[in-house]
Amino acid sequence: MTTERRLARAEFTLTRDYPVSVERVWNAFANEQEKLAWWGAGDAIEPGEWIFDFRIGGRDVAEGKFHDGPVTRYEATYTDIVEHVRFVTTYDMWLDGVHMSTSLASFEFDVTDEGTRFTHTEQGIFFDQFEADARSREAGSRGLLEALTKYLS
Repeated sequence: MTTERRLARAEFTLTRDYPVSVERVWNAFANEQEKLAWWGAGDAIEPGEWIFDFRIGGRDVAEGKFHDGPVTRYEATYTDIVEHVRFVTTYDMWLDGVHMSTSLASFEFDVTDEGTRFTHTEQGIFFDQFEADARSREAGSRGLLEALTKYLS
């Protein structure tokens, strides 16, 4: 592990239109059984600790081990929730027990003529040897939205 101390920053916005109601998209995040059905890496990961507490001040934890690979850990705190409109989290990621990043993420739900426009905006800080991961966070988030799209279909 490097002893050099540095930070990398990443910011992105992802928008998806879903041909379902705002309530349906919202529940995919706000209902534990629904979130369990699509969140994560599917068969690529062995699930570990899971905590779900969707309320202001509540925490989510999702830990898992990639087959023959590292253990990842996601810990989020909900800082703002307006039902069917938005929620905001701060979250931290660990890789094999090493703190890799801290992020601020907002999730917005807008009614459209066709259903729901969903917008995920994120700003992240990546620590030390994980600075290269700043570029891959957006790709990981895109993967989650692809899983959500399949779930809502």
